[in-house]
Amino acid sequence: MSTALFVVSEEGYWGEECIEPLTTLSDAGVEVTVATPTGGPPVVDERSIDPENVGEGTADHVTEIHETDERLRNPTALADADPDAYDAVVFPGGHGTEWDINQDRHARAAFRTALEGDEGTALVVCHAVGILAFVRDSDGDFLVAGRNVTGFPNDWEAGIVDEQDLMPDGRKLPYWVEDEVQAAGANWDADLDADTSVTVDGDLITARGPPSSHEAAVTLLDELGIDG
Repeated sequence: MSTALFVVSEEGYWGEECIEPLTTLSDAGVEVTVATPTGGPPVVDERSIDPENVGEGTADHVTEIHETDERLRNPTALADADPDAYDAVVFPGGHGTEWDINQDRHARAAFRTALEGDEGTALVVCHAVGILAFVRDSDGDFLVAGRNVTGFPNDWEAGIVDEQDLMPDGRKLPYWVEDEVQAAGANWDADLDADTSVTVDGDLITARGPPSSHEAAVTLLDELGIDG
């Protein structure tokens, strides 16, 4: 049985970007473990369960899984998870990842392990793609340098934060994902003219945002050799 470690934010994950891959992989028989930085339950971004924002169907589905799935209700502490023990490490997105996941040394180590190991695969979605800007390989070079990636684009961020980079909830966004990942040497293409954007570069899968979540999950299953 294939296994996957989901590294989920306690500062606000985007519902569809976690729940869609979680349920898709689980339905395909992948054994999923959820981890958070402290071992506390992950927090869902309220905007991602607002029916006026995401639609009633998505809001109800995400809310139900968030509230009832025991893996989300009782996650393991990220420091206690061994990324070597998993076939894939998944980083769901959400603005909240900028305050915890992308800055967490254990999350970065899990990402490094997935990419430097012989058999690991990493799936990184939306704002979680920002972690690529902070992870270096064993030689001290940026792991993302020269890789083809997609992620949450500046064009979309500009429609969310104000001129002072303040979020709707008043928090100041510390950085813009596209800027930082490009600065680390990535080949960035969010493919803004397409409905979805998922990029595969070796053992790294990146996805642009919520509408790409299902395609990203199916792509990961394909990379694991599992029929979705």
